[in-house]
Amino acid sequence: MPFPGQTRWWASLLALLGVAIGLNLRDLGAAVGLPIPRLPIPFGGSLLDNLLAVLTAVLLAWLLKPRDLALADSLGLRWHGERGPLLVLLATLPCWVGLAALGRLNTAPEPLALLLLAVLFPLAEEILYRGLGFVFLVRVLHWPAWLAALPQAAMFGAVHWLGAGGIDGGASAVQILVLIAVGGLAFAWLNHLDRLTLWSGLALHVSLNLAWNLFILDEAMALDGKVTALRLAAAAMAVLTLACWLRPSPDAPR
Repeated sequence: MPFPGQTRWWASLLALLGVAIGLNLRDLGAAVGLPIPRLPIPFGGSLLDNLLAVLTAVLLAWLLKPRDLALADSLGLRWHGERGPLLVLLATLPCWVGLAALGRLNTAPEPLALLLLAVLFPLAEEILYRGLGFVFLVRVLHWPAWLAALPQAAMFGAVHWLGAGGIDGGASAVQILVLIAVGGLAFAWLNHLDRLTLWSGLALHVSLNLAWNLFILDEAMALDGKVTALRLAAAAMAVLTLACWLRPSPDAPR
């Protein structure tokens, strides 16, 4: 059942508010005098932040979606096959080769750190930013895909800008903001091309994060033009690959 116009805009505002605060609930709690303690395990703070982000996305989607639409569909969690994700992974191979040439292999990566930074945290971010912030807006609230891609990308870049120091982070933080926001646009468009599911965007996100954590780069090189170009080229190649080789669903929203 379609939303009435006024209700749809209220639902849109609530969804976008959830996207904006989902990863910052502990910071907001501390700011108002209600601190939420970190989990007493390694990476406990970050793990709890990401868990709260996922719970925010799931709860808001459940509350706002039509009763006849499955929760998994409203957030893009339905599996529609491996072709899209595999094509995306193939498109990232040149980035892996380039990072291997510019850096050196981390021969003793910490398994827990690798699992969290390269897989679980990207999954949580995809559910919040692309699930609630993109798929939900397009599939449930009937936003045009190009418009729905913009606010989530801006917020995705902003949260990483804050993590890089915000205003105090200077030019490097701004560069991170722009790079991550462009990544957010790419992740969303991959999901759009793959029938409004999260898995192709997640494949790009995981592949780039995994490569970033498996190859050690000098600090000065981390935001070097060559490295940035490799990451942007991987995103562009993934989008072009899916656009050319993945047949779109005839009922996919445009």
